[in-house]
Amino acid sequence: MAGNTAILLAGGSGSRMRGTVKDKVLEPLSGLPVILHSYVSFEKSGCVDSAIFVCRDEPQMKSIKKALRRFCKDSKLEVRFAFGGKERSDSVLNGLKEIKDKSGLVFIHDGARPFVGVENIKKLAETAARDGSAILATRVSDTIKRIPKSAKSLSKCKLDDLDRSRLFAMQTPQVFIAKDILKAYRAVKRNKLKVTDDAAAAGLSGIKVSIVENLFPNIKITRPEDLTYAEYLMERLSK
Repeated sequence: MAGNTAILLAGGSGSRMRGTVKDKVLEPLSGLPVILHSYVSFEKSGCVDSAIFVCRDEPQMKSIKKALRRFCKDSKLEVRFAFGGKERSDSVLNGLKEIKDKSGLVFIHDGARPFVGVENIKKLAETAARDGSAILATRVSDTIKRIPKSAKSLSKCKLDDLDRSRLFAMQTPQVFIAKDILKAYRAVKRNKLKVTDDAAAAGLSGIKVSIVENLFPNIKITRPEDLTYAEYLMERLSK
């Protein structure tokens, strides 16, 4: 039976935190570092056998190892580490290369999203096992307008209307058969392409994706105020 892996992306400069915290994925959130909330959810789901932390540098790797020893000392998951790269796609590729069983599923997840939840992981695993891919996403509630390519500034633009009923905001985890998404990311690297998420890399290689609609908050810690909101959500979810 193929083994499944979670890749937890811990890198990123955190520049939008404006120096308020040393490392956003290691900031305490209800007593547990942000990135370990996802790790714990993956383990509780029973959907993965191993986890790979993709770290920014050696000090961050040491800090995550220390946090694992302190908070997850009884964990049964096999844990490995990789270093990130210049772009997110480089970091994902480095993590994918560390997977031992590439015939299994890989859950690629931003470590700054602590609210993924066990139920979402189980739904993603079920969908990916059936369809070969699964992406967590939420419907767009705002009206979205697009600036035409011909626009040279934001002044006096004729905006393009988009059908909101067909728009989804992509989240993570995004789940694929490991060997397929590895091949896709190798093509991205070889052809020097720019992608902002794993679905884009998959699409460039002809991989179709299935959306799992998320009905719960799955915020990404990006700005200082996000930590305050995250604490509020944790308190509400614990009641």
